[in-house]
Amino acid sequence: MDQELSTRQLNVMRFGYAFMGIGLVVVKWPVVVQDARSLPVMEGVVACLLTAMSLLAFLGLRYPVRMLPILLFEVIWKVIWIGAVAIPQLVSNDLNAEARDLLFRCSFVVVILAVIPWRYVWRRYVRTPGDAWR
Repeated sequence: MDQELSTRQLNVMRFGYAFMGIGLVVVKWPVVVQDARSLPVMEGVVACLLTAMSLLAFLGLRYPVRMLPILLFEVIWKVIWIGAVAIPQLVSNDLNAEARDLLFRCSFVVVILAVIPWRYVWRRYVRTPGDAWR
Protein backbone atom coordinates (compact mmCIF):
# COMPACT_ATOMS: atom_id res chain seq x y z
CA MET A 1 0.00 0.00 0.00
CA ASP A 2 2.91 2.43 0.62
CA GLN A 3 3.60 2.51 -3.14
CA GLU A 4 0.28 4.30 -3.67
CA LEU A 5 1.63 7.50 -2.10
CA SER A 6 4.44 9.58 -3.56
CA THR A 7 7.53 10.53 -1.58
CA ARG A 8 6.20 14.09 -1.52
CA GLN A 9 2.92 12.92 0.04
CA LEU A 10 4.79 10.85 2.62
CA ASN A 11 6.94 13.85 3.53
CA VAL A 12 3.89 16.11 3.82
CA MET A 13 2.42 13.54 6.22
CA ARG A 14 5.70 13.53 8.14
CA PHE A 15 5.35 17.29 8.56
CA GLY A 16 1.92 16.68 10.10
CA TYR A 17 3.31 14.08 12.50
CA ALA A 18 6.13 16.44 13.50
CA PHE A 19 3.68 19.33 13.96
CA MET A 20 1.45 17.20 16.15
CA GLY A 21 4.29 15.58 18.11
CA ILE A 22 6.20 18.77 18.81
CA GLY A 23 3.02 20.64 19.74
CA LEU A 24 2.15 17.98 22.29
CA VAL A 25 5.72 17.94 23.63
CA VAL A 26 5.50 21.66 24.28
CA VAL A 27 2.00 21.62 25.78
CA LYS A 28 1.55 18.22 27.49
CA TRP A 29 4.94 16.80 28.42
CA PRO A 30 5.62 19.51 31.04
CA VAL A 31 2.22 18.77 32.59
CA VAL A 32 3.01 15.06 32.86
CA VAL A 33 6.59 15.55 34.05
CA GLN A 34 5.87 18.29 36.61
CA ASP A 35 2.20 18.17 37.63
CA ALA A 36 0.72 14.77 36.83
CA ARG A 37 0.24 13.65 40.44
CA SER A 38 -1.49 16.88 41.44
CA LEU A 39 -4.01 16.92 38.58
CA PRO A 40 -7.64 15.86 38.92
CA VAL A 41 -8.00 12.27 37.69
CA MET A 42 -9.49 12.98 34.26
CA GLU A 43 -7.08 15.85 33.53
CA GLY A 44 -4.22 13.48 34.36
CA VAL A 45 -5.69 10.84 32.07
CA VAL A 46 -5.99 13.34 29.21
CA ALA A 47 -2.43 14.60 29.75
CA CYS A 48 -1.05 11.04 29.72
CA LEU A 49 -3.15 10.05 26.71
CA LEU A 50 -1.95 13.05 24.71
CA THR A 51 1.65 12.42 25.75
CA ALA A 52 1.29 8.87 24.39
CA MET A 53 -0.20 10.34 21.20
CA SER A 54 2.92 12.49 20.80
CA LEU A 55 5.12 9.41 20.99
CA LEU A 56 2.99 7.70 18.35
CA ALA A 57 3.17 10.84 16.20
CA PHE A 58 6.96 10.62 16.32
CA LEU A 59 6.69 6.98 15.23
CA GLY A 60 4.73 8.35 12.27
CA LEU A 61 7.89 10.11 11.10
CA ARG A 62 9.33 6.68 10.37
CA TYR A 63 6.11 4.94 9.30
CA PRO A 64 3.79 7.63 7.93
CA VAL A 65 1.31 5.28 6.25
CA ARG A 66 1.13 2.72 9.05
CA MET A 67 0.50 5.43 11.64
CA LEU A 68 -2.17 7.20 9.58
CA PRO A 69 -4.93 6.21 12.07
CA ILE A 70 -3.20 8.48 14.63
CA LEU A 71 -3.72 11.48 12.35
CA LEU A 72 -7.30 10.39 11.71
CA PHE A 73 -7.93 10.07 15.46
CA GLU A 74 -6.54 13.58 15.98
CA VAL A 75 -8.90 15.00 13.36
CA ILE A 76 -11.94 13.04 14.48
CA TRP A 77 -11.83 13.89 18.20
CA LYS A 78 -11.22 17.57 17.50
CA VAL A 79 -13.98 17.82 14.89
CA ILE A 80 -16.40 16.05 17.26
CA TRP A 81 -15.47 18.40 20.14
CA ILE A 82 -15.74 21.50 17.95
CA GLY A 83 -19.10 20.39 16.53
CA ALA A 84 -20.67 19.00 19.69
CA VAL A 85 -19.31 21.40 22.30
CA ALA A 86 -17.64 24.54 20.96
CA ILE A 87 -20.01 25.56 18.17
CA PRO A 88 -23.22 25.16 20.22
CA GLN A 89 -21.64 27.18 23.05
CA LEU A 90 -20.38 29.77 20.59
CA VAL A 91 -23.81 30.11 18.98
CA SER A 92 -25.49 30.51 22.38
CA ASN A 93 -22.77 32.98 23.43
CA ASP A 94 -21.87 30.67 26.32
CA LEU A 95 -18.23 29.88 25.47
CA ASN A 96 -16.11 30.47 28.58
CA ALA A 97 -12.42 31.42 28.53
CA GLU A 98 -11.21 27.82 28.99
CA ALA A 99 -13.36 26.52 26.14
CA ARG A 100 -12.36 29.48 23.96
CA ASP A 101 -8.69 28.63 24.56
CA LEU A 102 -9.30 24.98 23.69
CA LEU A 103 -11.19 25.99 20.55
CA PHE A 104 -8.19 28.08 19.50
CA ARG A 105 -5.83 25.15 20.09
CA CYS A 106 -8.17 22.72 18.31
CA SER A 107 -8.31 25.05 15.30
CA PHE A 108 -4.76 23.96 14.45
CA VAL A 109 -6.36 20.70 13.28
CA VAL A 110 -6.50 22.38 9.86
CA VAL A 111 -2.79 21.53 9.52
CA ILE A 112 -3.50 17.84 10.08
CA LEU A 113 -6.53 18.01 7.75
CA ALA A 114 -4.24 19.41 5.06
CA VAL A 115 -1.54 16.72 5.34
CA ILE A 116 -3.80 13.65 5.29
CA PRO A 117 -3.97 12.01 1.83
CA TRP A 118 -7.77 11.86 1.73
CA ARG A 119 -8.03 9.90 -1.55
CA TYR A 120 -5.80 7.22 -0.05
CA VAL A 121 -7.89 7.21 3.15
CA TRP A 122 -11.06 6.80 1.08
CA ARG A 123 -9.59 3.93 -0.96
CA ARG A 124 -7.93 2.19 1.97
CA TYR A 125 -10.53 2.56 4.75
CA VAL A 126 -13.84 3.01 2.93
CA ARG A 127 -13.62 1.28 -0.44
CA THR A 128 -11.32 -1.65 0.42
CA PRO A 129 -13.17 -4.70 1.80
CA GLY A 130 -12.51 -5.30 5.48
CA ASP A 131 -10.54 -8.22 6.89
CA ALA A 132 -12.33 -11.55 7.21
CA TRP A 133 -14.13 -12.18 10.51
CA ARG A 134 -13.20 -15.88 10.48
